[in-house]
Amino acid sequence: MRGTTWLSMVLRGPAEVRCPLAHRLRDQDFHRSPACLASIPHVTPSPSQLDDPTSTLAESPAQLDTEVELHQGETASTPVETALFHAVVDAVNSIVFARDQTIRLAVACLVSGGHLLVEDLPGLGKTTLAKALARAVGLSFCRLQCTADLLPADIVGATVFDLESREPKFRAGPVFTNILMADELNRASPRAQSALLEAMEEQQVTVDGKTTALPNPFMVIATQNPFDSAGTSPLPHGQRDRFLLRLSLGYPDAASMDSLLATPDRSDQVALLQPAISEDDLAQLMHRVARVHVAPAARAYVIAIVRQTHQHPDVKVGASPRAAISLLRAAKAMAIGSGRAYVIPEDVQSASAAALAHRVLLETGFDLLPGNEAESVIEEVLHAVPVPVDIEQDGAAQR
Repeated sequence: MRGTTWLSMVLRGPAEVRCPLAHRLRDQDFHRSPACLASIPHVTPSPSQLDDPTSTLAESPAQLDTEVELHQGETASTPVETALFHAVVDAVNSIVFARDQTIRLAVACLVSGGHLLVEDLPGLGKTTLAKALARAVGLSFCRLQCTADLLPADIVGATVFDLESREPKFRAGPVFTNILMADELNRASPRAQSALLEAMEEQQVTVDGKTTALPNPFMVIATQNPFDSAGTSPLPHGQRDRFLLRLSLGYPDAASMDSLLATPDRSDQVALLQPAISEDDLAQLMHRVARVHVAPAARAYVIAIVRQTHQHPDVKVGASPRAAISLLRAAKAMAIGSGRAYVIPEDVQSASAAALAHRVLLETGFDLLPGNEAESVIEEVLHAVPVPVDIEQDGAAQR
């Protein structure tokens, strides 16, 4: 593990010496909507409650910024983890010209331990996003250019005869890294694509009957151009289901385009990007995301959304149980990014299209296109499912 960054100092010392990034969360009210803020009770604690480190009193945003429980993150206060989350978002945003929500979802995919599929036209920053995300968290990165003649051994590695030792020796492939970018994955053959299945699902590879664990964390960021399909092998439904989220960067606005043209050399910017957090910080953030509280009403809401995809008239194959798990994992990460230790409907809604659109098969067969039709179906599903109103009160009671 590399040494901790300056952001780790937020864990140490009293509130008045913490880093400005942590206090920025208080000024922005954790990016909450007015409706969400209004739903959280603000109470005045008694002196005994302030002295009690195990108090589960529902704090206000200001109290959250000044109270941090350091015993393995048992408290529901998340200013430290939220600061880490936004540090990564800001670092990636400084390089990638895309919507803030898209960058937040990409970071959420990383901290929830998932894999990311980026579908878009060439030249919109897919490779830059993958590189910036790896450098922002200080992880090892490897790029794999997928072609029709790519072999599974080119991905996972192979056993070769070592002339010096006169014995067979395993030579690791590019998959042995923290973040693997599979560029234009649909240009690889189905045989080569399948080499990633075990790595993505079980974080290990098996070569010549020997299983080897991959580095932790491990993330696959795959890209593909959905329009140029000549000579490609579309990802089968089972493999697309392995990706936690699917994103599209889209065209930048005029201001972002002007900033892009004013930049002398973008490749230098990516190479010079310094880690915003350390590996220890990332491990802490991922641990905290996994422990975000999910109320029974929130789980029921996710189940209702997934089941509604089975009943939509334009859907041939609805979302799977794995899709429900992925949606909930992404919602947990979005909750931490919003400064909360529990999931609310807005977290689920914000991740629904990215988590479900690539997993449903439409009757029209247009699900292999950019995703607009599938995403519109998910929007209709969200409108058809009633939103629970008691999740925030339950989440506040757990704090």
